[in-house]
Amino acid sequence: MSASSTTDAADYIIVGGGTSGLVVANRLSENPNVSAVVLEAGENRLSDPRVNIPAFWTSLLGTELDWQFKTLSQPGLGNRAIKLPQGKLLGGSSGLNGQTLVAASKAGIDAWAGFGNPRWDWASLAPYYRKFYTLNLPDEATQQHLGLDWIDKNVAGESGPIQTSFIGVIENPMPKAWVETFEKLHVGTTADPFTGNSMGAYSNMSTVDPVTKTRSYAASAYAAPAMARPNLKFVFGAEVQKILLQKTGSSVEAQGVQVIVGDQTRTITARKEVILAAGVFQSPKLLELSGIGGHELLKKHGIDTVIDSPHVGENLQDHLMTGISFEVIDGIQTADPLMRREPQALQAAQEMYQTKKTGPFCVGGIGSYAYLPVLELVDPDGKQRQSDILAMFPASSTAHGEAATAHEEAVRQVIESGDDGSGALFLFQAQEVTHENEATDTHGPVYQPGNFASIGCIQTHPLSKGRSHISSNEPGAKPDIDPCYFSHPLDLELMSRHLLTCLKIRDSEPISSYFKPDGKRNHDKAYIKNLEDAKQYLVDTAKTTYHCCGTCSMRPMDRGGVVDSELRVWGTRNLRVVDASIFPLISRGNTMSTVYAVAEKAADLIKTAA
Repeated sequence: MSASSTTDAADYIIVGGGTSGLVVANRLSENPNVSAVVLEAGENRLSDPRVNIPAFWTSLLGTELDWQFKTLSQPGLGNRAIKLPQGKLLGGSSGLNGQTLVAASKAGIDAWAGFGNPRWDWASLAPYYRKFYTLNLPDEATQQHLGLDWIDKNVAGESGPIQTSFIGVIENPMPKAWVETFEKLHVGTTADPFTGNSMGAYSNMSTVDPVTKTRSYAASAYAAPAMARPNLKFVFGAEVQKILLQKTGSSVEAQGVQVIVGDQTRTITARKEVILAAGVFQSPKLLELSGIGGHELLKKHGIDTVIDSPHVGENLQDHLMTGISFEVIDGIQTADPLMRREPQALQAAQEMYQTKKTGPFCVGGIGSYAYLPVLELVDPDGKQRQSDILAMFPASSTAHGEAATAHEEAVRQVIESGDDGSGALFLFQAQEVTHENEATDTHGPVYQPGNFASIGCIQTHPLSKGRSHISSNEPGAKPDIDPCYFSHPLDLELMSRHLLTCLKIRDSEPISSYFKPDGKRNHDKAYIKNLEDAKQYLVDTAKTTYHCCGTCSMRPMDRGGVVDSELRVWGTRNLRVVDASIFPLISRGNTMSTVYAVAEKAADLIKTAA
């Protein structure tokens, strides 16, 4: 359906045609007797080469395909405001991201059940991880080069819509060196990450179709095959203003939505349910605009309270990341010439892609990953030091209230288990401009000459939590987003040690042989000598991994919840949320895999309730 047309009613109204919304739309419309309409604020970009060509993902950030959210000033990051890209197109952020596909962990997902969510443990969600993707292995020689002997076909997706592949090639020695370096340090991968019980380094999957060498995402894999169904309609350029709620006895019913399409304001009626899939910032925003939220906040903005739900917009979580770029030896190919937009490099890459479907245009984000504890804390003495670090900031001194205490205890338990790690390392074969305050809005990042590879780190289990709330009662106003990065002191203590591990990896064989011994780095402050240097570097450079979640948390209402274990908004009969905002605890890896899995499960929950 075009942006200029709409419909008056449907069984299911799906607000947001992003990653989760399209999964649910596809699955519900498999039944020809069910009608659904998807309301998407962005446009259909299925034929846009910027979206389809894997390497072009960075060119999408800050464009019309990005909501261009930004945090409030962050005291923990030197008062920097951090850009938070979110996809504004059919497919949402699955059409905007770097296509890195990594698994969550059993310990992390089991913690969801521990918050009071029956049937939301790893065993319950694992079938849905398998359902959304298809594992495509490269040839035998490439498998050996990338060290893919960890693949467990018992847990791999076999026939899911999303096509996956591995970006590493035999001509590139660095992915092989990455795996071998960690193996020499006795932290090679212990199992297939999709078993939920895996630590160590490996070559990760990407959501890139190995045949077409194009991005495989929610729009191409879930929406496109369903577009011909007469019972499923898509409305583009649809800006939902609010959910129309009606009190019916002791409950509240979602009767439909008010939406602007073009220059017309329309009302669409839901015969069965309204399903929010608008994303971590927009879903809580729509709830608050509709009268579901904290009473005092709604009163401040002149909105009548329908349901006093004070945890709407709270529990915002994200992974921070940073990295150090090291100059590589001559002969190692990196993406730096493309990042600098050198005409000769762009022309050569375009020719390789168009004629052979090979070359740098086929490569999106990260292909080499590692889940790790802090390496200096692995041995028995180190585990005691970790306990000492955790004891420096006991939960009783940092968490306030029952919900906050339960959250912190869950995170600490995962970290202390030793089975999950507290961080992740990754290899990105290009330089990273980390000190963004030294770039300009006009010219963007300033890239150095030369070729680099970056070793980065991610904090996988942050204790800091923030919030995202409406800034006014105007639907077009962006929310106030405050992730409160590094507000919990343990986050900086642990992540700074992971940053020091990046230096250890760079100096370890065999990967060290691919870096110039006295080569350049991305910044003069990247010559880190000790823990205090590492902490300052993080304050200066850490930024989002684009993994924000948790603002409509799935928990009992008296323990910080917004939705129940059926994903229904507490106090309503037929209003659900199905996107990353329902995560009670951020998953350890990139959130994309868990968003797909949650959406697949959500579709089954909705079908069962029908």
